[in-house]
Amino acid sequence: MDIFSEKTILTVSRLTALIRGVLEDNFDHVWVEGEVSNLSLPSSGHIYFTLKDSGAQVRCVMFKSAAKNLKFRLSDGMGLIVRGRISVYDQRGEYQIICEYMEPAGIGALQMAFVQLKERLAREGLFDEAHKRPMPRFPKRVGVVTSPTGAAIHDILNVLKRRFASLEVLLYPVRVQGDGAASEIAAAIADMNRLDEVDVLIVGRGGGSLEDLWAFNEEILARAVRRSRIPIISAVGHETDWTICDFAADLRAPTPSAAAELVTASAEELRGQVESLAHRLRLGIESYLAGRESRLGMLRQALHDPTTLVGHLAQRVDDLAERLALGLENDLIRRRERFNRLEQSLSFNNPIHLIADGRQGLQRLESDCNRLMQSKLEALRLAFGEQAARLEVLSPLSTLARGYAIALRDKDGTVVTDAARLAVGELLQLNLHRGTATCRVEGWKS
Repeated sequence: MDIFSEKTILTVSRLTALIRGVLEDNFDHVWVEGEVSNLSLPSSGHIYFTLKDSGAQVRCVMFKSAAKNLKFRLSDGMGLIVRGRISVYDQRGEYQIICEYMEPAGIGALQMAFVQLKERLAREGLFDEAHKRPMPRFPKRVGVVTSPTGAAIHDILNVLKRRFASLEVLLYPVRVQGDGAASEIAAAIADMNRLDEVDVLIVGRGGGSLEDLWAFNEEILARAVRRSRIPIISAVGHETDWTICDFAADLRAPTPSAAAELVTASAEELRGQVESLAHRLRLGIESYLAGRESRLGMLRQALHDPTTLVGHLAQRVDDLAERLALGLENDLIRRRERFNRLEQSLSFNNPIHLIADGRQGLQRLESDCNRLMQSKLEALRLAFGEQAARLEVLSPLSTLARGYAIALRDKDGTVVTDAARLAVGELLQLNLHRGTATCRVEGWKS
């Protein structure tokens, strides 16, 4: 049906469906380049953004099934090349590109993913030199994580056999490229750490393209390398190939063969070092013995005839014995003189004499004390008499004996000293020399 030959009225849905069919039939495989804007990364896993240039813009979507294979992260302002098909989103009536593949403009997608991951892990400190573990100087057993059929394991074994044939090698076979290879290598590193049977671990493979080496650029492998307790040498590709594993490892070898050379010194080198050390030890011992021999010769010359030496010592003993006897005699004399002085002092301070002298002194003190007590008592008796006489003179009883009386108010016992303060009829108590009398006031004169 030709919808333009006659007046045909279409619904919006029908019109949109027709347009979508035209676009999908004619633009099922397009490449478009532009700049990313309005980027949206919802939890559904789909990616929504706008691709624009200086003159136009188009909406884009990459569904989760395709987005999970994306190796790099999108950001607003990034130059991008997308491959997909044109479709129409019915609900908005807008055409859009359903992206099946995309890569950064001017740089490959894998290279962009490599740069982004390297920068992010570097910011975390995953590559810091402070975290690097030292290589063992003389490992007893070397572990190798690589493909059992690749050239890398043959190169490593040949070099180790040539340099140190007795060194044990433990191979953990893994896939080194393709989907899941990075997880397999990371699991192998974890297993080798659990076994704890090797002193150093070589992780690597032979050369190849960036895609071939990509397993060694995965984040899961970088973190497994960093978590390893066993020192790890990364040996991936050729000398010009650098991977994330190289940066995370404790030591980077340009090739698997170089890793085998780094892991241990050759037997010839060790033999040369041992011979050099043995020569230095021999010279040191000879020099030491020569010095001891020279010292012994000097001591032998300094040593005199033993009989003469013994004679001198005997003479020395005689001198000391004589000095000892003289010293003992002098000491005995000094001690005897000190004993005599102490005996005289003890005789002079005989307790019997001291007691007799003390008794005489006590008798004298007793006599003096009695005399002083009698004298003191007599003085106190005379003083008492004088004070008693004075008290007798001042005593109110003496006044009463001369005919005087003390008048007291009967009601409160206060002494009356002023007749003007008496009231007619008031009772008084008169204290006389002998006894008391009660009287009533009939009148008074001032």
